[in-house]
Amino acid sequence: MFKLLKTDKKARRGTFETVHGTFQTPCFMNVGTAAAIKGGISSVDLQGLKTQVELCNTYHLHLRPGDHVVKQMGGLHKFMNWDKPILTDSGGFQVFSLARLRKIKEEGVYFASHIDGHRIFMGPEESMQIQSNLGSTIAMAFDECIENPSPYKYVADSIERTTRWLIRCKEEMSRLNSLPDTINKDQLLFGINQGSTFDDLRIKHMEDIAKLDLDGYAIGGLAVGEATDEMYRIIDVVEPYMPVHKPRYLMGVGTPSNIIEAVARGVDMFDCVMPSRNARHATVFTWSGIMHLNNKCYETDPRPVDEQCDCPTCRNFSRAYIRHLFKANEQLAGRLAVQHNLYFYNTLTEKIREAIDEDRFEQFRGKYSQLLATRI
Repeated sequence: MFKLLKTDKKARRGTFETVHGTFQTPCFMNVGTAAAIKGGISSVDLQGLKTQVELCNTYHLHLRPGDHVVKQMGGLHKFMNWDKPILTDSGGFQVFSLARLRKIKEEGVYFASHIDGHRIFMGPEESMQIQSNLGSTIAMAFDECIENPSPYKYVADSIERTTRWLIRCKEEMSRLNSLPDTINKDQLLFGINQGSTFDDLRIKHMEDIAKLDLDGYAIGGLAVGEATDEMYRIIDVVEPYMPVHKPRYLMGVGTPSNIIEAVARGVDMFDCVMPSRNARHATVFTWSGIMHLNNKCYETDPRPVDEQCDCPTCRNFSRAYIRHLFKANEQLAGRLAVQHNLYFYNTLTEKIREAIDEDRFEQFRGKYSQLLATRI
């Protein structure tokens, strides 16, 4: 159950109670694609990095090790030793971005695995079945991820099909949650708003899926190459039509500045591979801006990555040491940097929550939105 506790203009402060515990919003979900954070971060590590929710990938786990294997092991929570909420995406984005030779039909999508090319079919029912086998806290509905730009007529037809798929997802989840061998009989379902960059289609689709009274709603199909201002414009267009008392999730976003600006527009939940991916390439986020640790100026710098940070990396290691590890191609370099970035993102949303609680979010936004996007 989602509770909206407070607003500061459009910024929202809430709690979301689930069968796997309650998390605070705004919230950043750490992305563990194959039930692991890339960079050698375990679920045990995440407990000390302020992680509230982990996101895992339906498509990848369906291919390896197989969702039936995960179910046999007791579900994702037991498999990866994580007792807090897990959100699984539907697999739709990967089907449309990674799969070869895909063919979209009313029943679903036929595609070839990006691993070995074998033929696979995934539709709304199959996506729900896979996510039920994984036993995640929140399952995302199966949708078509539309390329930007796309022709108006194609987008209009696509969102109508996605709405029909969403109805099938809801019916299948209800059936699965009633079965005796289902791991998580309280699994929640989020619908996804699509519509490319067409205002009227975005609004129509949001109105249509809001009628289904789902557990939450996401804005999809953004952060895929369009200009940042265009992304913000679409959020502004869609937000008035999103149910007030349901959580709002902006998929695949983004930079610290993106998160601050999206919170200002009424968004509650975020996920992105950016903090871990950038960290593995020596780029870290700090309260003074973005830092690249391979730079020569850090060769003999004894300070922590961020003097305002108390993450395990900053408490124990210097910039000089981490730079050395990157230059020596030591795996520890990526692990230490990923730890820092995840902690930073989770602390960012923590500080956003505090600012909303104390009626100073606009002050926080004014200080940090541009600063955190600055390259040091």
